[in-house]
Amino acid sequence: MSLDDGAGRRNVRLLSSCFALSTTGNVVLVSVSALVGYELADDKSLATLPAALMWIGTALATVPASFLMRRVGRRFGFMTGAVIGMCGAALGALAVTLQNFEMFCFAIMVIGAYNGFNYYLRFAGAEVASEDYRSRAIALVMAGGVVAGFAGPALAKAANALFTPPAYLGPFVAIVFVAMAVGLVASFVKIPRPSAVQLRGGRPLSEITRQPVVVIAVLCSMIAYLVMILLMTVTPLAMVQGVHSFSDATFVIQWHVLGMFVPSFFSGHLIRRFGVLAVMAWGAIAIITGISIALMGVEVFHFWLSMTLLGLGWNFLFIGSTTLLTEAYTTAERAKTQALNEFIVFGGAGIGSFLSGNLHFYLGWDVLNWAALPPVVTALIAVLWLDRRRRAGYAGVNIAE
Repeated sequence: MSLDDGAGRRNVRLLSSCFALSTTGNVVLVSVSALVGYELADDKSLATLPAALMWIGTALATVPASFLMRRVGRRFGFMTGAVIGMCGAALGALAVTLQNFEMFCFAIMVIGAYNGFNYYLRFAGAEVASEDYRSRAIALVMAGGVVAGFAGPALAKAANALFTPPAYLGPFVAIVFVAMAVGLVASFVKIPRPSAVQLRGGRPLSEITRQPVVVIAVLCSMIAYLVMILLMTVTPLAMVQGVHSFSDATFVIQWHVLGMFVPSFFSGHLIRRFGVLAVMAWGAIAIITGISIALMGVEVFHFWLSMTLLGLGWNFLFIGSTTLLTEAYTTAERAKTQALNEFIVFGGAGIGSFLSGNLHFYLGWDVLNWAALPPVVTALIAVLWLDRRRRAGYAGVNIAE
């Protein structure tokens, strides 16, 4: 199956629609989670704990989600995730109504488990494309996030105004219906399951992970998410606690999300034209530039430009890392390799989310941005090292070699 046939294009459109819906729900959640956490927590340094638990929930769900999809297929897996998301959002609405911080934390963790299923949408896109178009398929699925850049902030504001008091109840009611829509669209996805012969055998995970290409793909994916979450999670809180309004904060998050996903319309082409490692390096440089701008001031302009560049850099680094990882495993090895990647990536995101609240509360916005620099520099060095290794003709960097 490839993007050149009707079934492949149809599946990519459906997967992209699912990603657009799920990311819309995530934008709504990001817009309010730290604010709700700050309102409900007695210890205000724990304001971003719910957001951190969301990523922990995502990480914990990735392994069972991957092996469930190996057994029952992508369609049923995504539908199962949608049901989990509906339950988590409904529990979040109840927690906001009861003003219960502990219940709210658990609800966000359940929503995170729902996201653990949805992040496999990009891998599903790769599976319906030929090798030459794999990066394009991944990017096209993630391009659905552009819709979320407009719909998410608008939905957050509209839903928040619809159910008050209590504040922030509406966004969780909205996420219930968004998750329901994800399940409905996913029910039309038709991706053939691998045959028993294709799933037989495969190398041990320890052997797969000894490949430099796997190490760097996983490392860069994790750093892309860790740094993005480290800075994005606390941005609405940093702005609202300052002189800026909730509307300003949602505007900045909107542009951040657009920065994350608008490049998906051309990042796949850039990977085919210039190579995956070049695009990953550009991504790391864009993130470093965004952090530098954040350190120049705290006006809306500084937040806007730095978060937009952070989104752009995340897109190049994350899509590039995902594409790089697909070079390193066979069909039989797919479930365990993807599960390991997702667990490490979203475990790192959880750490970044938790650290963001503590660093911001105790040390401030500038220190938070300085703390984000070393991991990105590490990713850039790793990419340049692998590029040099490949140019030198070393074998063993992927399964094709």
